[in-house]
Amino acid sequence: MNTGAKMLAVALAMSVAMPAWAVTFREGEAQLRQAYGAYRAALFLSNQGKQAETAAALEKFDGAWSQIVAGWTIDPPPQYAEDTALAETFTTVNGLIAAAGQQVGAGDLPTAHLTLEEVREAVAALHMRNDIVGFSDRMNAYHAAMKEVLETDFLALGDAGMARMQAEAAVLEHLAAEILAHPAPEAADPAYAPLAEGFAASVKAFGDAARAGDLAAGIAAQSGLKVPYSKLFAKFG
Repeated sequence: MNTGAKMLAVALAMSVAMPAWAVTFREGEAQLRQAYGAYRAALFLSNQGKQAETAAALEKFDGAWSQIVAGWTIDPPPQYAEDTALAETFTTVNGLIAAAGQQVGAGDLPTAHLTLEEVREAVAALHMRNDIVGFSDRMNAYHAAMKEVLETDFLALGDAGMARMQAEAAVLEHLAAEILAHPAPEAADPAYAPLAEGFAASVKAFGDAARAGDLAAGIAAQSGLKVPYSKLFAKFG
């Protein structure tokens, strides 16, 4: 057998041995991100107490998620093909969507918001199990750290308050830098840059105050962290 024939034989053997994925890695992540966009809208709107809008966004998320479940149950993207907990994730999110739908229908938007927060955790766990880190994962990591900052009463900590503020500011600055260094896939959208800049400025204000040892300025900047993050998350997170 000549060299050309050998190469053809190897290529044919590889094509038989390797599975033909119905959905590629990138296509799978694009599907997940599209569904997550509708989810973010439902999460954001529920926090604003907008019942009708939340219901519409949740219905859109439910539809997108149902398509993922239907397709991936038969033939998941390669990155999730060996994930033995994939079906469990589907079941978990389906249950959360159903529960949130009932809560929204009953007008209990605060509880629906808390229920929807669990979807974020389920999707983050899906990525973590499969060694995937995307824009939303970095946003979620920042959110977890920011939540701790917002819940901290630095003034009540007395002499330890400034040291705590400086430590937490350093964490936020690191996580924010990761977000800004790896922009959202939709970063070409004209809305992205202003939102990212507002987010960056809020983190910088908190970090600058902490480095200056200015507790009062730090507490003022602390209260300014949530809104810029929420705007970026709602649109692109």
